Amino acid sequence: MLNLKKLLAIVLLSGSTISYAQVNLPIAVNLQNTYTKGTRTKAGAPGKNYWQNTADYHIKVSLAPQSRNIAGTVAIDYTNNSPDTLNTVLFKLYPNLYKKGAIRDMPVSAQDLTDGVHIKSISVNNQLQDSAKHRIEGTNMMLNTHLSPGQKTHFDIEYAYTLNKTSHIRTGQIDTGAFFVAYFFPRIAVYDDIDGWNEFPYLGSQEFYNDFCHFNAEITVPGNYQVWATGTLKNPEQVYNPKYVKLINQAGISDKVTDIITQADIQAADITRNNPTNTWKFEADSVTDLVFATSNHYIWKASSLVVDPKTNRRTRVDAVFNPAHKDYFEVINYARKTVETMSYQFPKWPYPYPHETVFDGLDQMEYPMMVNDNPVENTADAIELTDHEIFHTMFPFYMGTNETKYGWMDEGWATIGEWLVSPVIDPIIVDTYGIAATENSAGIEQDVPVMTLTPQLTGVSKFTDSYPKPGLGYLYVKDMLGDELFTKALHYYISQWHGKHPMPYDFFNCINTGSGINLNWFWKSWFFDNGQPNLAISKVSHQLQKYSVTITSIGTKPVPINLTVYYQDGSSQLVHQSIACWAKGNKTTGVTFVAKKPVKQLVLGTTYDPDTDKKDNIWKP
Repeated sequence: MLNLKKLLAIVLLSGSTISYAQVNLPIAVNLQNTYTKGTRTKAGAPGKNYWQNTADYHIKVSLAPQSRNIAGTVAIDYTNNSPDTLNTVLFKLYPNLYKKGAIRDMPVSAQDLTDGVHIKSISVNNQLQDSAKHRIEGTNMMLNTHLSPGQKTHFDIEYAYTLNKTSHIRTGQIDTGAFFVAYFFPRIAVYDDIDGWNEFPYLGSQEFYNDFCHFNAEITVPGNYQVWATGTLKNPEQVYNPKYVKLINQAGISDKVTDIITQADIQAADITRNNPTNTWKFEADSVTDLVFATSNHYIWKASSLVVDPKTNRRTRVDAVFNPAHKDYFEVINYARKTVETMSYQFPKWPYPYPHETVFDGLDQMEYPMMVNDNPVENTADAIELTDHEIFHTMFPFYMGTNETKYGWMDEGWATIGEWLVSPVIDPIIVDTYGIAATENSAGIEQDVPVMTLTPQLTGVSKFTDSYPKPGLGYLYVKDMLGDELFTKALHYYISQWHGKHPMPYDFFNCINTGSGINLNWFWKSWFFDNGQPNLAISKVSHQLQKYSVTITSIGTKPVPINLTVYYQDGSSQLVHQSIACWAKGNKTTGVTFVAKKPVKQLVLGTTYDPDTDKKDNIWKP
């Protein structure tokens, strides 16, 4: 049952949005066309004609640690569910980021420059293709072929490349006996109902957009190496000695932390089967990517928890790391608490995958069921990094958003996830990630609307428009609707689009539909319009203990009102109004409170209320 305060907030919101019912969000022609084609609906749900393509990948790959040579084959059964005939199939060759002469938006060490991915052969439906039928441009490879609507086609590709050593951009060698290997196989790009083929090249900073597919991978490494990967290890008895199979199974059913691999085990060198090489087999279904990590000297802590009490389904959480990195010994606890908080508090959705493995690498990057995190100096940084990257499990990996165009549709969620989950792990944390950058850059030339396409962002907006600004937008909607209604609306969005490819309007419209409230005034002001947040205390009057305070929005970006009343005895009181108080386009609003004691001062704003000019945020009697 809603309490009175929440009910009044919703009444205020409903009343204030009536006059805004006709607010239309500006929309590009290619996005508007999805409604005409019936692939998407203005209510937010997929349309009756919605489709997406998929594939079944069988990958066989080997890694030679000394030479860093990766060689393998990938067999792909690709299904064209689109209504279009495809005369070209676009592949992504992400390791070509390191190819000599490649266009990049970040530096690469000269010793990491390679000849790129060497395509040894391509077959289509078991017919070897002439090399003239494909051409490679950067990280894109175009293959001339023919796929009719509804047709399933089989591709076989043999390839090889050299893994990077020093320029660790999300993947590469970590030390002489540890590697994180991502984007290591040719994969078919997304062909969707909005743009057709996703032709955006990978330049280093922008992230990814892949279809939901089924993966089987066979990964061959030297016999003393272990492998962790996206998916479920299918042959533990063939690669581990019995003691460790038992420990892995134990960790999968225990709430306690299990030391699967210790430093003593590494020294004893009896962990894996005593063969020159071992082949590790993994399988994952309905995921957008598969990555693996391998090491001959990392230790492994694991635990598990029930993430879905209705089915008693459990998720195993792993921390795999170099024991020299002492901060990593607690990461297992941070990771487990993150998975628990996500399942039961925010977004309050059962963790969708069988495991989440945090691997000690040289980056801060997320992948399906895997995280590649560098060691850090202090506890707060370790917690915030761990929960931020794990939160990406929902966005983009469960929701399939197009990060190459809309980075904010996943990074904004990971940011609010970091803000909300970190204090659950450690109550003393006040996570200010991105707030100062938002305040300091608001209104400058580089400050552009959140809806700006990610490749078009420059300067500070590459950060603020992807991380804190959308994170604040999500936080303000959560506050405006209240936890119960916000969760209902967010779950409506998740249920409609998980395993699919939502665009921004699908999100906006799903929240409108799921909450039963037209929030277009807010979406437009926070995600589409430019401007700066700047509130001021413009007038204070009081009779005895009853205070009336007028708040003026000097800026053009609405933010909630958080007025802290500081009393002479050192105590304080917070007076709050959600962002809905600005729904009618008004420039002033009033708040009232009854002072419990003699007032020392009033201060406007909290951690998550950016304000470009705070000189007018304090009033003293």
